[in-house]
Amino acid sequence: MFSSFGKYKSVLQFILTFLGSYLVLTVLYRAYLHFFRSDLYPPDPVTYVVAQSSEALLQFFGYTARVIPSTTVAAMDLYLEGKYLAIIIEGCNALSIIVLFSAFVLAFWNGWKSTLVFIGLGALAIFVVNIGRIALLSVALYRYPDHTEFLHGTLFPAIIYGFVFLLWVYWVRRFTKNESP
Repeated sequence: MFSSFGKYKSVLQFILTFLGSYLVLTVLYRAYLHFFRSDLYPPDPVTYVVAQSSEALLQFFGYTARVIPSTTVAAMDLYLEGKYLAIIIEGCNALSIIVLFSAFVLAFWNGWKSTLVFIGLGALAIFVVNIGRIALLSVALYRYPDHTEFLHGTLFPAIIYGFVFLLWVYWVRRFTKNESP
């Protein structure tokens, strides 16, 4: 029975490493959220920075944008061209996506330096792409409010998850050691 595990050692190692690191990183993320938990505003610092950065990007491209702390929940209200458009909540900050990204990269470990540098640079790239995604989504929601469900629920999540998938493919193809069975 144990001899058959030998054939699948690398698969089992990947699964256990992925699940273990995902669990640890998720617990750390939940602790972070608990530390900054508030029934009032403002939201956690990363969500606040994402909202402020999205506002700045929209303004850079000539839009009149403003984000202010919500008066009802720990989030930021987004106004575009003077119109209330959306709320930026903790789920918009991409940290949970960065946790998932990091767990996958850790499961394809390639030494301390390259793995941690890739996680750091990948997390930064995801953060930046997410800010662009929120700004672009804001403009799309402003211009096409009848398509909110598709834009928010399908198209724009596909952007961030598609980007993460491309980072994963790049990591696996470029940086992991080739092991022949």
